[in-house]
Amino acid sequence: MVKVLQYGVGSIGSKITKALASKPWIEIVGAVDSDEAKIGKDLGVVAGLGKKIDVKICGSLNEALKYVKADVVLHTTSSWLSVVEPQILEIVENRLSVISTCEELAYPWRKNPETAKRIDETARKNGVVVLGTGVNPGFVLDTMILTLTSVCISIDRIEAWRIVDASKRRLPLQRKIGSGMSLEEFKSAVQKGRMGHIGLRESFDMIADSLGWKFDHVEENLEPVIASTPIETEFFKIKPGQVTGVSQNVRGTIGNVEKLKLNLQMYLNAENPRDTVKIEGVPSLEFEVKNGIPGDDATVAIVINMIPRVLNAEPGLRTMKDLKLPFAWLRAF
Repeated sequence: MVKVLQYGVGSIGSKITKALASKPWIEIVGAVDSDEAKIGKDLGVVAGLGKKIDVKICGSLNEALKYVKADVVLHTTSSWLSVVEPQILEIVENRLSVISTCEELAYPWRKNPETAKRIDETARKNGVVVLGTGVNPGFVLDTMILTLTSVCISIDRIEAWRIVDASKRRLPLQRKIGSGMSLEEFKSAVQKGRMGHIGLRESFDMIADSLGWKFDHVEENLEPVIASTPIETEFFKIKPGQVTGVSQNVRGTIGNVEKLKLNLQMYLNAENPRDTVKIEGVPSLEFEVKNGIPGDDATVAIVINMIPRVLNAEPGLRTMKDLKLPFAWLRAF
């Protein structure tokens, strides 16, 4: 049995808890959350299992570890590395491996090299593993693409698209993409660096480093998608002229030739949602997942399925490209 501590009991943390409870090879031993309304309550009740599981939510990791011993921590608190770094370091200093859904942790070596080095050195010192993963970054626009390149002799260019109907996603994501904002509010949020999908650049950097592509120029673009008609979701009522989501991309060129471009469109009522990868090379490939890979369920799945990989990996800060081939873990561990 693998003993798991859940750190963060928000939307994704609750979904992970439900899935963990269905796995015979996993024992949920502890939980941490900063929300005063959740502290002291039973994890099963807060996460929506409909029953108590005799796991009390604690307000800090140190408090939780007074009562239990764990093998791995599943961490789901923030997208921002600056926010989660102290949390990750505290986990690691307690000699616990951790799998986090922090998007900026998926591949921080280019964008946040100093933070990556601190986490890596601390993990190595304590003999544990740190991994950032999820559906994206973590799979669709990086791991899936890199896996497809394994059957190519040569590659001239890669372009990929992830188009997501955000109206079916959770509140934090709909808020993160600017749903209901005015154009002015959106522009202000962009200037503050707090708007759009986090992790697209991390996916780009992972692919580039894996393939050894050193770009002369890298360009990132982020634009709002504006409603032309009224839109209503479970959480928002959008008027024409208001923001419904984002369209963003990152592209890299060598000389004057575009070699890699990743496109992400995530907005309410997006038409023809899909995940598509096009590789120009020998051989050329085109791969598409119609309707796209479901974000929340896939994030829950990959976090849990990477537990055996992380527990058997060399200590340090690892990324999806460093670990063995991921697959659904349906057997005993």
